[in-house]
Amino acid sequence: MQERLKFIIKPEAKLLAVIADNLTRKSVWIMGGDGWAYDIGYGGLDHLFSTGEDVNILVMDTEVYSNTGGQTSKATPVGASAKFSIAGKQSSKKDLALQAITYGNVYVAQIAMGASDTQTVRAITEANSYQGTSLIIAYSHCIEHGYDMKYGAQQQKKAVESGHWPLFRYNPMNPPGKRFILDSKEPTLPLRDYIYNEARYSRLIGQNGKRAEELLAIAEEDVKNRWIRIRALAGM
Repeated sequence: MQERLKFIIKPEAKLLAVIADNLTRKSVWIMGGDGWAYDIGYGGLDHLFSTGEDVNILVMDTEVYSNTGGQTSKATPVGASAKFSIAGKQSSKKDLALQAITYGNVYVAQIAMGASDTQTVRAITEANSYQGTSLIIAYSHCIEHGYDMKYGAQQQKKAVESGHWPLFRYNPMNPPGKRFILDSKEPTLPLRDYIYNEARYSRLIGQNGKRAEELLAIAEEDVKNRWIRIRALAGM
């Protein structure tokens, strides 16, 4: 618009050129990691959910404080070994997505590009077009997971197939009863076949096999409970 106004030699055109930027809808994105979103910056994030501002939030969830040395965060799942939980985290992962959904007016999606690039693009497109606050949580493989990163896409797929990382979208613009859309299938892969490809889990077997099995059982129960909640939201 500003480029066109340059060729109009009228006082009104010059005045309009000054404010032209404010006449078009902007696509605003806030990007950060799970340490910020789930933990140290959650208060600000929660406040943003409550305002309904037209802002998109992309959380790159590595399930650990990656940039500061691999410390446990509130996004770290039960059984994972990280700094401050070397013997395996005992508590469950915070469910940021479901907390955001409780507001009712926040677009929420959980994605994993290695598992479904189609669902990833659909969620980002919907979030960007939604005129309100949107939250997208993206599974992000990380060197702190302890495996060759060339297998990152495969691990993302296994995370989804095991039920650890369900893919879904919650769109407030849909009619009631159809707002929560489950994009992934029921778990088909044993959880151990996903997690024990990563050193953050497998190192516990050598350190304390009994504890590793106990934490695996808790993690499996976590997956079951998560799917009970998701099925209820999806009306299944």
